[in-house]
Amino acid sequence: MNSLAINTTLNDRISAFAKAGKLLSSYLKKEQTDANTIIEAAFYRAQSKNSWFTDENLNHALEQWSQALSHQALEEWTKPYHLENISPKVVAIITAGNLPLVGFHDVLSVIITGHHAMIKNSGNDDVLTPLLLRLATDELPELSQSYSYNDGMLKGFDAVIATGSNNTARYFEYYFGTKPHIIRKNRNSIAVLTGTETLKHMEALSEDVFRYFGLGCRSVSHLMVPRGYNFDLFFNGMFVQKELIKNEKYLNNYDYNKAVYLMSDFDLLDNEFLLIKEENDSYTSPIAALGYSYYDDIKDVANQLKTDADKLQCIVAQGDAAQIIKSQLGELSAPAVVNFGTTQCPLLNDYADGVDTVDFLLTLS
Repeated sequence: MNSLAINTTLNDRISAFAKAGKLLSSYLKKEQTDANTIIEAAFYRAQSKNSWFTDENLNHALEQWSQALSHQALEEWTKPYHLENISPKVVAIITAGNLPLVGFHDVLSVIITGHHAMIKNSGNDDVLTPLLLRLATDELPELSQSYSYNDGMLKGFDAVIATGSNNTARYFEYYFGTKPHIIRKNRNSIAVLTGTETLKHMEALSEDVFRYFGLGCRSVSHLMVPRGYNFDLFFNGMFVQKELIKNEKYLNNYDYNKAVYLMSDFDLLDNEFLLIKEENDSYTSPIAALGYSYYDDIKDVANQLKTDADKLQCIVAQGDAAQIIKSQLGELSAPAVVNFGTTQCPLLNDYADGVDTVDFLLTLS
């Protein structure tokens, strides 16, 4: 394996990223700092490259990272690990581009543990990660030795973290399987409803469904509901997101999927900006649509979710249903059972697919 000399301490790195987080927070609060012009320029460049990156979604992503990159959050995250005496290695990171900063957690994990991140950004999101690294490096110039960018063929790396579809994951396995690796495939998130939820629960669920237009693995794409469930309250909760239909790309997807469903004679429920249809064979759904399936016993749901655990990222549930599902999942690290409205607010130790990235990186030294 490659041997590097990275002359920064863990405390140095935490302080540098904490400064980046503070600058993001100041920008979002419209406080005047020298970094505002840089952040704003990156904001609009990111939008020009990916039209799904709306103002609202970019602000949400930056807000989440401004909180995660606080000094306290970074210290609490790293405290359980033994990060002393790391022998630095080169870790190639292949990022997805479906959400703003979706690959930054991997980059941060590699750098914070004292390794070198060789970053291959998706063309759909290749502005925001360099922005955060620049803000941190301006505080700690030595941090520049901890990362590099690669637009061509990856060479000279010791390990790989790659995220993609099921098809690209097979490609990654073929090319990188001989190296230590984390390779992520498609996962989906679901909500298990019992009929006891309130309107506030459903409004919170609308955030899980519609944040980032449902493009992420933490986005709820399927509902499991008791047989005979009345969807009125669900649709009332979704109504708070009605302005989405004014987004041209979202509207185009809604119109297209509605036409396909109608031509296929599917039974649809439709509130004029969201389509839902019964779907028993898949947890995936296209933009502007959700699948749903009926259940008779929550214990059967819990058993099914344990069987399908490798297909799921998050399960939104409350009360007894959440406890029964958690009990059945047992010691499985994924999927995570979470509260309504929280799927798109992960903490630093909420690892994708339940795979502890920092633990993996520590095995390299």
